[in-house]
Amino acid sequence: MRLWILDRAEDDLVAGYRFYEEREPGLGQYFLQSLYSDIESLRLYAGIHRRAYRDFHRLLSRRFPFAV
Repeated sequence: MRLWILDRAEDDLVAGYRFYEEREPGLGQYFLQSLYSDIESLRLYAGIHRRAYRDFHRLLSRRFPFAV
């Protein structure tokens, strides 16, 4: 399975990191680790996640209010 992280999505990750890091030091790093783990889940278990649009699958993050 091919994964693309669009520039807009990277911007969202950076904004999320900053938001959580301002709330509590270290939380931003935990946010990124969690989201990248979710992204890896999409790659490893290709095709089992909900199809959001055409051939694009979506996974809701387990720990944060984000969709991948």
